Amino acid sequence: MKKAVVFNLGCKVNQYECDVLVSGLKELGYQTSEKLEPADVYIVNTCAVTAEAERKSRQILSRIRAQNPDAYIAVCGCASQKNIDFFVNSGVQYVSGVAGKNRLIDFLGKTYHKIEDLPFRYEDSQKYPSGSRTRAYVKIQDGCSNFCSYCIIPYLRGAPRSKKVSDAAKEIIELSKTTDEIVITGINLSYYGMENGETLAQLIRAIKDIDVRIRLGSFYVEGINAELLDALFSLKNFCPHFHLSLQHGDNKVLKDMNRHYTVEDYRTRVEQIRSYDKRTAITTDIIAGYPTETDEAFCNTLEFVNIVSFADIHVFPYSRREGTAAASLPLLLPQVIKDRVKILRGARDNLRKAYLTSMIDVPQEVIFEEKRGDYSVGYSQYYIRCYADLKHLIKRGIILPEELYKDGVKGN
Repeated sequence: MKKAVVFNLGCKVNQYECDVLVSGLKELGYQTSEKLEPADVYIVNTCAVTAEAERKSRQILSRIRAQNPDAYIAVCGCASQKNIDFFVNSGVQYVSGVAGKNRLIDFLGKTYHKIEDLPFRYEDSQKYPSGSRTRAYVKIQDGCSNFCSYCIIPYLRGAPRSKKVSDAAKEIIELSKTTDEIVITGINLSYYGMENGETLAQLIRAIKDIDVRIRLGSFYVEGINAELLDALFSLKNFCPHFHLSLQHGDNKVLKDMNRHYTVEDYRTRVEQIRSYDKRTAITTDIIAGYPTETDEAFCNTLEFVNIVSFADIHVFPYSRREGTAAASLPLLLPQVIKDRVKILRGARDNLRKAYLTSMIDVPQEVIFEEKRGDYSVGYSQYYIRCYADLKHLIKRGIILPEELYKDGVKGN
């Protein structure tokens, strides 16, 4: 039996696309893996959101060839969309971009180098993803037209386009038969249905009767409204965890970034969410060292993250992306950026500890995924990693956290 490795270097949308490719490969009789190990075929879904992500997307080629120098390599995604020549000149047999990923396996064994035009309509896959028994991703939206000044993604992914509510609901309902949790994802979920008059709230209401957990992927704060929150918190098993992209805690920098909200707007939406469940996990992304970030602006960000009391923060140093509006701006000194990243990550660690501490003695509904030594480990509805001392790995259960443990909580 031939073996194929499908490797994801990007976001949850990329993961969904990889899961769909895995389904197709299994139908062709391939043994599949997501780990970088010896195989006959390697498919790499690349990322270019930061310079570091793009670098990793290029470096993966040498790591693949170390596993099997004669392997067939197929590359797709944002990094190849951005620079097809690098991968073609590196001897990769198949290179495409963002469009047409669903057709990739039709070209296995052939030489193909082409970046197709980005679609204006949602490209639906002909297959459902091959998710795990624990978690499956469902992509319902692609593209973005925000054109934030630092972000290359609108140029690589194209205009917003959405899967129809009826089709998305059908896929979610079908996957609910084989998995315990479904993560609804998109490049910009807050744009869902924008071009066809449908809404995310409509989709959530259409799946209200399924029994599996439902979690949202990364979300923009502009998409939060009472209709959506009413629908979400009416679900049987909604996970009260919102990853709301912030990027900065200073209004002047937000304006420079072409973000269409203020910190006051953001705080209002957070308070609105917490009015449904005060323990809701609010997580976010923040860029440190944007070119117009002053000392005062950075201090405002530090103050704001503590006001919001985030459960976790993904901190990124500013990454210049050629072709974006901010690319021409003079950079801050590297040491300044490095220091600010360190300070923000320290604040994140303190906030994370405070959030976990607040969950001591609060029941956590856990889907267990693996055994680590004596402990069964999984995530709760609040996206807290939970450890329980169980003799045998069980599918799911409720634990009462007694103490902080490693990167989460431990309890019985």
